[in-house]
Amino acid sequence: MARRIAREEALFAGTSSGANVLAAIQVAERLGPGAKVVTLMADSGLKYLSTDVYRST
Repeated sequence: MARRIAREEALFAGTSSGANVLAAIQVAERLGPGAKVVTLMADSGLKYLSTDVYRST
Protein backbone atom coordinates (compact mmCIF):
# COMPACT_ATOMS: atom_id res chain seq x y z
CA MET A 1 0.00 0.00 0.00
CA ALA A 2 2.91 2.39 0.69
CA ARG A 3 4.04 2.01 -2.93
CA ARG A 4 0.48 2.51 -4.19
CA ILE A 5 0.15 5.72 -2.14
CA ALA A 6 3.43 6.97 -3.62
CA ARG A 7 2.45 6.05 -7.17
CA GLU A 8 -1.19 7.19 -7.14
CA GLU A 9 -1.20 10.06 -4.63
CA ALA A 10 2.44 11.24 -4.79
CA LEU A 11 2.78 10.82 -1.00
CA PHE A 12 6.01 9.25 0.24
CA ALA A 13 4.80 7.14 3.15
CA GLY A 14 6.18 4.35 5.28
CA THR A 15 4.76 0.93 5.89
CA SER A 16 2.84 2.04 9.00
CA SER A 17 1.05 4.67 6.97
CA GLY A 18 0.36 2.12 4.25
CA ALA A 19 -1.23 -0.17 6.84
CA ASN A 20 -3.34 2.71 8.19
CA VAL A 21 -4.63 3.57 4.73
CA LEU A 22 -5.41 -0.05 3.93
CA ALA A 23 -7.35 -0.43 7.18
CA ALA A 24 -9.23 2.81 6.50
CA ILE A 25 -10.21 1.56 3.04
CA GLN A 26 -11.47 -1.71 4.49
CA VAL A 27 -13.48 0.06 7.20
CA ALA A 28 -14.97 2.43 4.62
CA GLU A 29 -16.01 -0.51 2.45
CA ARG A 30 -17.68 -2.16 5.45
CA LEU A 31 -19.51 1.05 6.45
CA GLY A 32 -20.79 1.64 2.93
CA PRO A 33 -21.52 4.69 0.79
CA GLY A 34 -21.69 8.03 2.53
CA ALA A 35 -19.39 7.01 5.39
CA LYS A 36 -16.35 9.12 6.13
CA VAL A 37 -13.21 7.45 7.47
CA VAL A 38 -10.08 9.36 8.45
CA THR A 39 -6.57 8.10 9.13
CA LEU A 40 -3.24 9.78 9.82
CA MET A 41 0.00 9.10 8.05
CA ALA A 42 2.65 9.82 10.67
CA ASP A 43 5.76 8.42 9.00
CA SER A 44 7.69 8.93 5.78
CA GLY A 45 9.29 6.40 3.51
CA LEU A 46 12.84 7.66 4.07
CA LYS A 47 14.00 4.76 6.22
CA TYR A 48 12.73 2.30 3.61
CA LEU A 49 14.85 3.60 0.72
CA SER A 50 17.52 0.94 1.34
CA THR A 51 14.92 -1.87 1.46
CA ASP A 52 12.70 -3.54 -1.12
CA VAL A 53 9.69 -1.37 -0.24
CA TYR A 54 10.48 1.28 -2.85
CA ARG A 55 12.79 -0.69 -5.10
CA SER A 56 11.26 -1.02 -8.55
CA THR A 57 10.53 -4.53 -9.74
